[in-house]
Amino acid sequence: MSDHPSSVISARVRHVEALLESRGLLEDGEIDGRIDEFLAGGSPANGARIAARAWVDPGFAERLLADANGAIRELGFSMAGGLQEQRLKVVANTAEEHNVVVCTLCSCYPIALLGPSPGWYKSEAYRSRVVRDPRGVLREFGLELPERTRISVWDASAESRYMVVPRRPEGTEGLSEEQLAGLVTRKGLIGTAAV
Repeated sequence: MSDHPSSVISARVRHVEALLESRGLLEDGEIDGRIDEFLAGGSPANGARIAARAWVDPGFAERLLADANGAIRELGFSMAGGLQEQRLKVVANTAEEHNVVVCTLCSCYPIALLGPSPGWYKSEAYRSRVVRDPRGVLREFGLELPERTRISVWDASAESRYMVVPRRPEGTEGLSEEQLAGLVTRKGLIGTAAV
């Protein structure tokens, strides 16, 4: 597979990694270790905890929407998965507006908060169509929104990641924060499903 377009990039990455190791700037295998560590802590349960806290704590919800990176640190989470912290923007669904996340260039995604991205999120079909026809794509996911609900599509990048706080389901007032977190799915945190 050496003729695959990504093989040139992979070779360059391996070369730079080897240079950094040979100059003592990285220890042998340090990058792989950091990636493994980062992926091990990433889970949709993390994002679910954040959404549930926002549902039960209006002050936290306000801080989360204003400065997501700062707010998630209150729960012990961070977007520092590499050499620099990625910017996290959290948007909240309401009766008037539904948010959905995409990365039109590749598959940028808050792994630390949602775990590894699902295959459909990386697909060219999702990445191109959700921008042009978000209502139709959401319908294919089984999410039928009222025509009056505005749909906002947020495009992630290498520097910025997005997460959706879904609308809290009606009739959940008596549930604990932990029980509420159990209702939240990765699709809900991306915006392709309701809770």
